[in-house]
Amino acid sequence: MKIVVIGGTGLIGSKIVAGLTREGHQALAASPNTGVNALTGEGLSEALAGADVVVDVANSPSFEPQAVLTFFETAGRNLLAAERAAGIRHHVALSIVGTDRMPDNGYFRAKVAQEALIKASGVPYTIVRATQFMEFLGAIADSSAVDGAIRLPGGMFQPIAADDVAAVLAETAIAAPRNGTFDIAGPDRAPFDRIIAQYLEAMADPRPVVQDPRARYFGGTVEETSLVPLGEARLGRISLGTWLRDHSPA
Repeated sequence: MKIVVIGGTGLIGSKIVAGLTREGHQALAASPNTGVNALTGEGLSEALAGADVVVDVANSPSFEPQAVLTFFETAGRNLLAAERAAGIRHHVALSIVGTDRMPDNGYFRAKVAQEALIKASGVPYTIVRATQFMEFLGAIADSSAVDGAIRLPGGMFQPIAADDVAAVLAETAIAAPRNGTFDIAGPDRAPFDRIIAQYLEAMADPRPVVQDPRARYFGGTVEETSLVPLGEARLGRISLGTWLRDHSPA
């Protein structure tokens, strides 16, 4: 099976390509680095020729609200039009758990727009919504630093390892389209501040963590269950403790 991975040289995409290749599939890493640019349309038709499935894990280079919306809408339209022309049988997209529950978060609004384009495209699809990646816990802490302390909103958090995200997406790519959405999350759920504090302790980072109801998550207001699955979700295999043990300083 030929499977084109849009964003195939990034954190998740490279893992998907490696996993599919090990399973004997023809997995093509498509990104601007390899001459395929969904934002401009460059190389799309050539990359999709003879393909069965497209997995879209591309990300916007800018998180500014208008820029990220433009990215996902423009790239989405270009990609889906190329898929229709190529006769793609399954479009798999990575989205975010709770993306439709935080309208004041510009990135989440852009993912809602991307999902709407997919659902209206006529291409059979599956949308996989994931919680935040464990690999980004450090960036979250740094972006939440105020006067030497990490200030975080309340609410629950349930991060998932990138390896688990990639494994689910690779499995989804070779399965039949669901024409629907499902959630994936890490196996450990705890208050946001407690998880970041656990991360900082494992990284020998002495900065204190403070729960602040006024703190925002990349511009969005966080309620108790804004960032975690509300119903049934597929859980990853890698616990936060295992991931921290494997990624903490020697």
